[in-house]
Amino acid sequence: MCVDVSRSAGRAPAAARVLAVASGGGHWIQLRRVMPAFADQDVAYVTVNEECRSEVGADRFYLINDATRWNKFGIAILALRLFRIILREKPDIVISTGAAPGYLALRIGRLLGTRTIWIDSIANVEELSLSGRCVGRYADVWLTQWPHLAQPDGPHYAGAVL
Repeated sequence: MCVDVSRSAGRAPAAARVLAVASGGGHWIQLRRVMPAFADQDVAYVTVNEECRSEVGADRFYLINDATRWNKFGIAILALRLFRIILREKPDIVISTGAAPGYLALRIGRLLGTRTIWIDSIANVEELSLSGRCVGRYADVWLTQWPHLAQPDGPHYAGAVL
């Protein structure tokens, strides 16, 4: 996937700046599995586990706190950290597989005019994730990996990647 972000005609397409955000565990694993689609892009990763730093090689890595909807203070700190990261990185695309960190990153990215991609968790076989249901209308691309969960207004099914 190459996105032309050059400012003038005649210039070679520049690598898109991609901010890939996920909480830990399965969300992180799923995000890492889709990232080969962005192999030629300028990627920075954001997650909640320091141990994940070794998986991203030379790509930029940011460690954030995790939070749930029941921890309002933690959500506020997480939102502020993500806002600072997004301002610093100036991504062309924010992509996430969930959960709370991805939701907030997509909302903040969209607020700042960044294109957004949400891929709902593969673990949600029967219904969309809570984060996916809440963030869908803010995502430029909203995908599910289960064809029976696809809807005309999103999420869309474009094939299983995991």
